[in-house]
Amino acid sequence: MTQKTSPTKKLLKIAVAVLVFFVLFAFAARHFGLLDSGPSTTAVEIAEADIRTITQIVSASGRIQPEVEVIIRPDVSGEIIELNVKEGDFVREGDLLLRIRPDLYQAQIDNLNANLLTQKARMEQARASKLTAEVEYLSAKQLFEREMISELEYLKNKNNYEAQQANFRAANFQIESAKAQLRRAEEELQQTVIRSPKNGTISRLAVERGERVLGQAQTAGTEMMRIARLEQMEVVVDVNENDIVNVSLADTASIQVDAFPNRSFEGIVTEIANSADVTGGGSADQVTNYKVKIRITTPHNLLQSGEALRREAGGEVALIGSPNFRPGMSGTVDIRTNTAYNVVAVPIQAVTVRDFSRDKAVNTDTTNVNNGNSSRRASGEDFRRVVFVHKDGIAHRREVETGISDNSHIEIINGLEEGEEIVTGSFRVLSRELNDGDNISVTRSPQFAARN
Repeated sequence: MTQKTSPTKKLLKIAVAVLVFFVLFAFAARHFGLLDSGPSTTAVEIAEADIRTITQIVSASGRIQPEVEVIIRPDVSGEIIELNVKEGDFVREGDLLLRIRPDLYQAQIDNLNANLLTQKARMEQARASKLTAEVEYLSAKQLFEREMISELEYLKNKNNYEAQQANFRAANFQIESAKAQLRRAEEELQQTVIRSPKNGTISRLAVERGERVLGQAQTAGTEMMRIARLEQMEVVVDVNENDIVNVSLADTASIQVDAFPNRSFEGIVTEIANSADVTGGGSADQVTNYKVKIRITTPHNLLQSGEALRREAGGEVALIGSPNFRPGMSGTVDIRTNTAYNVVAVPIQAVTVRDFSRDKAVNTDTTNVNNGNSSRRASGEDFRRVVFVHKDGIAHRREVETGISDNSHIEIINGLEEGEEIVTGSFRVLSRELNDGDNISVTRSPQFAARN
């Protein structure tokens, strides 16, 4: 008995067959160019070239240090018998810092005083001997002129007189030498009392009362303490050799200190090193930096300036709100190097680099094929900066000349006018895929939409 196929199953088979037929037909038609789906479009983001003020920034990091810091070292050796300061104290010029035991230096002065008196007595003896020799010489001279004594005896008296004159001069020199030694000993005695050379804060104290310190005139002695002007701090940063050419004295800077998040301080460039600091020399990792000092101009460390209070509206109020920077804190600076006012600018990502030699190579290949020569001519690279301008749904490549840039925008010197729409993304499309004359579908940035 033959089983009949249901009408529903028959219709389903027919529908599947028809669907497969149309799929195969569409694939074949597209493959052989029978169907035209229209030109393909590339999705991009656009923005508008506008007028801006561009400030070029050079960023660097470093550490905070006092602009003025004096290291106190002794000129004489000995035991510290008096220490009048502690770390953090504010001192003024001439304040007594410490004393070194003076006994040895006082004893040396007494000894040199006695030596000076001895030299003076010897000088008086030399003076008397010189006068006696002078009388004998003059007498011998008269007798010799009368031919009453021999020439030998005359010369003997003359030589003795000249010798006594030399002894007298030597005695004077000995006295001067003794006086010089005494002055030096008195200076050394004075150097056992150490006073502050200037106003400042004791930023470091390395000794205690009772310690012995070493002082020498020819070499650096023991570091005892440091005095710094903590209300005059600076940031010392390393600037790369590629950026240092843009930095100049008196450039202003914005300073961020790690210890004070969410706060920004102002500064000014005061010193630029002429010699480079090179690390990893001779290797692929070689880095060349230059030291740059930026003075912090925002008021700071006011309580370290010796004035704990200030008068305001007839009353005394504490100085509050000023940052308290400490030597060694880490910081980052943004140095404002150059500024271009009211110039055409676009987002940095809108400017890309393309090799124009490829276009020349394509044109050359087409000419060679038309002439029956299919060989490709070698051409050098010709990289140029370009932007893609949007007009009527088409991207037009435009060569541009660029100037300075900040963190977000770059100056366009030539090649673009204010108000023109330029492609800003995506990066992959701009750097690789987008070509001159491509059809594009645009998405406007929120800022662009707000202006229009």
